[in-house]
Amino acid sequence: MKTAIYIGGLVGLAVLIWLLMRADLAGMLRAIALAGWSIFWLIPYRLLFFLLYAVAWDFLLRPYDPNKRLKISYLLWIATVREAIDRLLPVASVGGGVVGVRLLGWRGIGTSAAAATVIVEVLLTLIALWAFTLVGLLLLISTKGGTTHAPDLIPTLIVGLAVPVFLMLTLRQGLLLKRLEGALRRWVGLRTLAEGAAALNTEVRASLQRVSRVFTSGALQLAALLSGVFEVWFALRLFGHPVTCRDATIMESLTQAARHIAFLIPGGLGVQEFTLIALGNALGVGADLALGLSLVKRLREIIYGVPALLSWQWSEGLRLRGSAAT
Repeated sequence: MKTAIYIGGLVGLAVLIWLLMRADLAGMLRAIALAGWSIFWLIPYRLLFFLLYAVAWDFLLRPYDPNKRLKISYLLWIATVREAIDRLLPVASVGGGVVGVRLLGWRGIGTSAAAATVIVEVLLTLIALWAFTLVGLLLLISTKGGTTHAPDLIPTLIVGLAVPVFLMLTLRQGLLLKRLEGALRRWVGLRTLAEGAAALNTEVRASLQRVSRVFTSGALQLAALLSGVFEVWFALRLFGHPVTCRDATIMESLTQAARHIAFLIPGGLGVQEFTLIALGNALGVGADLALGLSLVKRLREIIYGVPALLSWQWSEGLRLRGSAAT
């Protein structure tokens, strides 16, 4: 996995360098200069995305937190840390969930319960992303000349929905983790791990059987994804090239889909830029503006991500010193 991530990172970097060499960098800088300081309004706006995800996660966690030890502010912080880890570190978009389980444990949430909510949340994210991608693809097909490659995308869409739905059904029935539990007992002989898998299986099934909470959480995650449409619309408007809400939805949804598909490439390096340029070309947005939009997105990730990572490491250090003192 590490080797694949490193290779993916190198490929992504090579693509990014190639795109920059072909781009009108002067035009990109002019667009950003035209936007001015107003572009930084997207920084506080990004809090809406994290807040929606925190509230969505809270719906899954409430049955495990009767004493309300988890405040929305704490979940909001964890959401920024998870996003920073997945976006800025070479962890194949899975490290954030692992750290999230650990941070929930600091507030007394059991490992099995925390891991179960993360698993359910990830599945809901995939389904929400599929729905968002479908909307973007349908809008793209509806544009003039946008139907050319539509039939080629149908199998991808079917697989994209089938995988999370299949996993959700098997997890709800307890089949997947039950098999893991049996394998650990028979083949590995590690009873502790097998018991942990059994406990996780129980909590995952319980979480998925709370249908109203699962549905509400998924709807909030979809709303969080949709919030990114305004970022595209606002940035391009400031760049002096306003686009319709439809075009902004196409660019945001399909770019997010491309980044998730290329999860082995750290931060979607090169993937985001290539996708925005390709979509921009189809929608009349120049490569320089597409790269400028990508740069704004990268800057926003760094502004949120670096402080989040530092605060996480600082918190870890405090706990280590506290443990050493006792």
